[in-house]
Amino acid sequence: MSERDAIKEMAAEFVRREVVPNLDDWESAGEVPRELHVSAAKQGLLGLAFPEAVGGHGGDLLDSLAAMEGCFEAGASSGLMAALFTSGIALPHIAASGSRDLIDRFVRPTLAGELIGSLAVTEPGGGSDVAGIRTTARRDGEEYVVDGGKTFITSGVRADFATTAVRTGESGHGGVSLLVVEKGTPGLTVDRALPKMGWHCSDTAELGFAGCRVPAANLVGEENSGFYQIAEQFVVERLALAVHGYGIAARSLALTAAYVRERETFGKPLVKNQVVRHTLVEMRRQVEVARAYTHEVARRHVAGENVVAEACLAKQTAVECAAYVCDRAVQLHGGSGYLTGSEVERHYRDARILPIGGGATEVLTDLAARLMGYA
Repeated sequence: MSERDAIKEMAAEFVRREVVPNLDDWESAGEVPRELHVSAAKQGLLGLAFPEAVGGHGGDLLDSLAAMEGCFEAGASSGLMAALFTSGIALPHIAASGSRDLIDRFVRPTLAGELIGSLAVTEPGGGSDVAGIRTTARRDGEEYVVDGGKTFITSGVRADFATTAVRTGESGHGGVSLLVVEKGTPGLTVDRALPKMGWHCSDTAELGFAGCRVPAANLVGEENSGFYQIAEQFVVERLALAVHGYGIAARSLALTAAYVRERETFGKPLVKNQVVRHTLVEMRRQVEVARAYTHEVARRHVAGENVVAEACLAKQTAVECAAYVCDRAVQLHGGSGYLTGSEVERHYRDARILPIGGGATEVLTDLAARLMGYA
């Protein structure tokens, strides 16, 4: 067994043991328990792709992909993965900043499961327009005074801190910075928890900042470098969402293939119908294409290549795969697939956020067009 196969099996065993027996309850509760973060950290999952120097295990993106695939194969939902691994979007900018103080205060304890972080970029009315950030941070001595609002913040209800995009300078991409805003800071409010179509166990919040005074020491990297820090991490986030896409698709395919062998209609198993078999083949084709392309783009990223455009394409390929495969899974399960609480129904609902989160498909397609010289 290769090292990555071992990582994949370790992650799958964790999900079978810690997640699957409880996932329905967490879906109903609207969040996963904090204890799960501790368990995942002890298993070595939270810090897998972070350097040892910041409290991680020194792996790379391909190791992370293997772990995610194992989780999905064992029955994890996309929402569960978003909630449990929110550190993957909250921490990379801090870890890369080189600030020993921020690493010790936020990165290490989060990778140990002791803290939960969130990334607060999206604003009401702003969508994917990172360069249009309106939340302001005005320097006042050794503090920044933050005013504004954020929305659609994954883990925002439970989070102990939010790595927050703020405007510290001129309009446009050149005036954006990142600040770590801690829970309990006067002026920071969780204005509401947002109910959603899917990702039910992943808490999502709308945050408010009103005269919120944040220590200047919580600045991540250089002032006005936040847009570039965010952009650097988008490749990994989009490839992770691609794994969400083909991961839940592959799981839905496996569940459906088993179901159509067992389910009998008109005196024979469903799989005896040619149209059913051909649908399974098409589902498999889309999963394999999405997986292979995502792995290739991830390999090139780890090798140091610029794959911003390719990451956009990988995400689109995988999330369109999820949309098709999860829809066909519900169809082939018939009425049982439409029942709330069935696993394919959950994947069907969860799949709908994937072409929106991490950059809407329309935005990423236009970005790819510019990067590839078509615009």
